[in-house]
Amino acid sequence: MPSWLLAVAAGLIVALIQYGWRDLRAGGLRALAAALRVIAVTLIAALLLDAPAARAGAIPVWAALDASISMTRGDTTVWRAARDTVRAIRAESVFVFGDSVRRGDTLSAPHDVSSFIGPLAQRALGSGHPLTVVTDGELDDPEAAQSLPAGSRLIVLPHGSRRDLAVVSMEGPRAVVSGDTVSVRVNVVAGSGGAGGGTISLALDGRPIGEAKVDSLPAFAERAVDLKLKLDGPAGPAVLRAVVSSPRDAEPRNDTLYTPIDLSRAAAAVFVSTSPDFDARYSLSVLRGALGIPTRGYYRVAPGAWRLEGPLTPVAESDVKQALHDAPVAIIHGDTSVFGPPRAATLGPLALVVTSNTEGEWYPSAAPASPLAPELSGLAWDSLPPVGAASTPPKGTWIGLEAHRGRSQETRALIVGTDEPRRVVIVAASDLWRWAFRGGVAADAFSAVWGSIFDWLAAQRADRRAAVPDERLVRAGDPVRWRRGSPSDSVVAVTLRRRGTTRADSLTLRFGPDASVVESAPLPAGLYDVTTRGGAALLAVNVSREWLPRAPRVRRGAIGGARATGSAPRLRDMGWVYALAILLLCAEWLVRRRTGMR
Repeated sequence: MPSWLLAVAAGLIVALIQYGWRDLRAGGLRALAAALRVIAVTLIAALLLDAPAARAGAIPVWAALDASISMTRGDTTVWRAARDTVRAIRAESVFVFGDSVRRGDTLSAPHDVSSFIGPLAQRALGSGHPLTVVTDGELDDPEAAQSLPAGSRLIVLPHGSRRDLAVVSMEGPRAVVSGDTVSVRVNVVAGSGGAGGGTISLALDGRPIGEAKVDSLPAFAERAVDLKLKLDGPAGPAVLRAVVSSPRDAEPRNDTLYTPIDLSRAAAAVFVSTSPDFDARYSLSVLRGALGIPTRGYYRVAPGAWRLEGPLTPVAESDVKQALHDAPVAIIHGDTSVFGPPRAATLGPLALVVTSNTEGEWYPSAAPASPLAPELSGLAWDSLPPVGAASTPPKGTWIGLEAHRGRSQETRALIVGTDEPRRVVIVAASDLWRWAFRGGVAADAFSAVWGSIFDWLAAQRADRRAAVPDERLVRAGDPVRWRRGSPSDSVVAVTLRRRGTTRADSLTLRFGPDASVVESAPLPAGLYDVTTRGGAALLAVNVSREWLPRAPRVRRGAIGGARATGSAPRLRDMGWVYALAILLLCAEWLVRRRTGMR
């Protein structure tokens, strides 16, 4: 036990320094005091080194087999090799893992739609058995493998080289006005053998609406393809489908991705900017994401010249003025008096973003009590870049955000609001885009500020449906997240009907007092029509990410180091050892006093 040898050496060295060789040979009380010092220092050093308190017994090895469907991606070569490897280990117990951990059934084909090793590591630690894990290396939580008990090892059997091109994700607006042209980004990834050039085709409810080329890619490379699409169709939820095709593609199950999108005949929010900049661009993006309602934006590029945000098609100024007047939620950015008195330009809730005549560098410092406070109270203000503040402070019945100038104590309101006779917010600041541009905590603060403003303007009822799916990209094996439509909807009944079947399943969602999102159990891949109070929605559950090409995320060899419950007991776990060390030091002090030593 090297730790005990080091501890004994430390005790002898300290005793020799304190007493010297003559005292140790003299015998009597001085030798007794020196012996007490040796034992006390040895115990203290052993505690610092966390030395074992006894010998560890022989602990049988367990084996675990990855039972996720990625083990059979392409063919069953990896699965059969993994199964034979587990049999050759001759472990005391065999487990399979993926969606869950269970006693091993190594005969059935794998069917788990995820590869989580964390629950397996927790079980092994509790039992005290080192594990030999056989996997293809494509784990969803590879960092959890580090917490395996000491003596564990990984056997990684990677898949062979295969040409493949898969759709990973699709990014676009949650809701649009029917007939609008929007930007959609499709992300693709190549397999272990790369991928040849291919084509991405998009369809809305089965109707082709766009196509783009994809160049050849090396192994596991990713690429984003941007498309401009005109989305036109009847009002209601629709299915946006992306399909990728490539020569000699080895896995057809990862070639298609579905995402829902809501079409509307009219815009529920209108964003008008007379000075298009990064603030307008980023805040408009938050408006679409935070409310999830059809939104239209208009930019003035020259006096009297307006463009529709996105396709930048010309729009008559009279049409912009009428759209702003009829908007359920309106935002005017830049020159707020472009259409006369701003409060007379529209009848609904209004946000005025004043960007002219801003001065100095003002640092956001506090979010006083206001309707925005619940979303802003936890922000780290000292990590945000400075912004410009309007030279004339805005006035309102409440203040949502304050800032101070440099290191001085001078403060100024950046965001104010009024509740009556209608909801109006004034944002008297510019250069907030710096927050979004920096990313991380600052980007989260940008989304929180604008999201809270837009959510409050819409009376926290941007969607009339009692609950809607919160995530647009859902895969088999992922829990389904549901977003509440209104604070009054604490218990929501949902009916799910999978397309292509006649079966309808009922689901009850229960939202806590402060919860706006809840989760329900994962669902099999497919398209589900959702019916709830207030309207209908669409839930698209795509195939498991186990079908996507992924490089192994762990390496073969010994792993882990966490001390298992069944391993040798450690000195630090025994409280009486601490008391013994203190008693030995006290006894030494008494003996030293008896001999006249200090």
